[in-house]
Formats: sequence, C-alpha cells, structure tokens
Amino acid sequence: TYNGHTGAVWCVDADWDTRHVLTGSADNSCRLWDCETGKQLALVKTSSAVRTCGFDFGGNIIMFSTDKQMGYQCFVSFFDLRDPSQIENNEPYMKIPCSDSKITSAVWGPLGEFIIAGHESGELNQFSAKSGEQLSNIKEHTKQINDIQTSRDMTMFITASKDNTAKLFDCTTLEHLKTFRTERPVNSAALSPIFDHVVLGGGQEAMDVTTTSTRIGKFEARFFHLAFEEEFGRVKGHFGPINSVAFHPDGKSYSSGGEDGYVRIHYFDPQYFEFEFEA
Repeated sequence: TYNGHTGAVWCVDADWDTRHVLTGSADNSCRLWDCETGKQLALVKTSSAVRTCGFDFGGNIIMFSTDKQMGYQCFVSFFDLRDPSQIENNEPYMKIPCSDSKITSAVWGPLGEFIIAGHESGELNQFSAKSGEQLSNIKEHTKQINDIQTSRDMTMFITASKDNTAKLFDCTTLEHLKTFRTERPVNSAALSPIFDHVVLGGGQEAMDVTTTSTRIGKFEARFFHLAFEEEFGRVKGHFGPINSVAFHPDGKSYSSGGEDGYVRIHYFDPQYFEFEFEA
C-alpha cells in the first residue's frame, strides 16, 4: 500500500521498468513512490487537484496536469527527475497554462517529444515537452474526453468521451482514423496489444444508476474490431458503470474497474485466439 494521500487519487502511472510509481490526487499533490517498497520518494505540492500524470518513455521526466478550480487555472507541469533541485524547490522546468478548458486526460507521445491532452470541451492537442508550445489542436469530440490510451507501438491512441463514442487517432498527426459508437458515455477505452481489437467501458452517470436495473444500465464491456468499427462481443459482470479498462501486455486478458467497487480480471478463451488467427 502506498500511504500518504489524503484525498481521492485521480491518476497513477508506473515507469517502463516498474521501479517507480507516480500518483496524482485531489489533496493537491503529486507523489513519486518506490514501486517495490511503497516508500514515498518525492512530493510535489500544487494549488489544485492533480487530474492526470505520467512518465515519459525513459522514465526521467514526469508531467502532470492540475484542475481549474478555486480561482486557479489548469496547468501542465514538467519535472526532470535527474535534477533533484526541481522537486526540492517545487519548480518545474516548464509549466504550460491551459486557460480555455481544463485537461481531463493526458498521455506522452512516442519518444517523449510531446504530450497528447484531452479536454473537458472535447478538444485534443499536442504540447511540446521541450518548448511548451502547442503543436496541433483538433476537436472531433463534442463532449468531455474521459480517457486516452496509446497502442503498444505508440503510433495510435484511442479516446473515450462523454459523447457516447471512442475514437482512434494517429499519435503524430492527430489524424482521426476510426469511430466506435455506443448509446452511453464511454469512460475508458483500450487497444489490444496483439489483435485489431478495442474494448470500451462506460455507462450512464453514476448518480443516475440507482434509478435503473443493471439490465437497462448497460454496464458491459464492449469489444469492437479496430478496422471495421463493428461490435463483436460484450462481457457482463459489473453492476455499475465501468470507469477504467486495460489489456494485459500479453493480450491474453483484460481488466475492468467499476463504480461498484470491483476490479474484474477476464482471461480470454482459447477460441478467441484461434478465431483471430483463422480470420
């Protein structure tokens, strides 16, 4: 257990060799931990809640974004862990203000050259990790982006949005490639590391859940084909909206975390692999 935060933990990321873990919380702090022992290695205090965080490709640079609240605007901060004075003085080497719409999800792009940020407004943009300038900006979603996850080779990423869709984009150009449509808000979406498959998780807003049965609430994880955009499977189990989904790195299982307080780990049947290789 990583003990220290006193508020909701909004984001967590591990570096490439799983030595360090980064967490961001509503207690206005971002913390770095030793993954194996749970010891806190660094604490960065912020003016508002930390919504997203992540390590770059080499694990040397961290970025996190803070919420627009209590009179403070949304910022993305970058720290280089090789320079201990940045953490000690609470001085990031770069801080990018986002005055228009707060960042709700962000990931590093390939090679750590830029980050891809999704906003409350549905916008997506790239910020350079060296200069801080905005490299490109698009708006394909009509509502808030809840989640962004990259493909295994970092060439593509998928977004999950409150506008009932998940969309696939090119990491470098932000070109919109595919759209996966549902009848409810999508909270999380992940790309299979071995197949052309996508899993989506979502459901209606948590506060509306008590008024509907689980059958109507539609809390299944839904599988779509990446190229054909067609749904080919659903997995039931949760009795509340799914907040997060992730594939195992070997592609043989996936996990989902729900508003019902459960994390479910599902292992695919052998037929799943036979069917794909035959196809």
